[in-house]
Amino acid sequence: MKNVLVVVDMQKDFIDGALGTKEAVAIVDNVAEAIRSFDGEVIFTRDTHFDNYMETQEGRNLPVPHCIKGTEGWQIDKKLESLRTDDMKVFDKLTFGSVDLAAYLKEKKELEQVTLVGLCTDICVISNALLIKANLPEVGITVIEKCCAGVTPQSHTNAIEAMKMCQIKIA
Repeated sequence: MKNVLVVVDMQKDFIDGALGTKEAVAIVDNVAEAIRSFDGEVIFTRDTHFDNYMETQEGRNLPVPHCIKGTEGWQIDKKLESLRTDDMKVFDKLTFGSVDLAAYLKEKKELEQVTLVGLCTDICVISNALLIKANLPEVGITVIEKCCAGVTPQSHTNAIEAMKMCQIKIA
């Protein structure tokens, strides 16, 4: 496939769970439409932590347990999961950006475009967009703004502006 859609961390804990926001809830239907209408490969990422989360560096800096593997909050949103087919890969990632995802994309021949949607614009979306840009500098990268939400509206806007400065197209 020449085009890939990466659906970043559209998990219950980020939508209406431990770290959920009204902005995250508001983009679910937009993300579902992006998946349904996308012509190319669709990949999901899933933020993944374990029972020792509070002992990790992230847990010490963000002391809100979330996306603990196997819990309801770790699951991809039910509406989006219902759109997922067996050939759609899921990358469980232990940190903001997925090195494994970037490596997978780097191996694809004739990749022309990577589009990102999901949560949170200011943490995991921007981290993955920049990792992909660093590994595939000649591949077009687009973030669909109406399919993303940040921790706050201001941090979402800041991330969008930062990605623009890094030659990531905002649609």
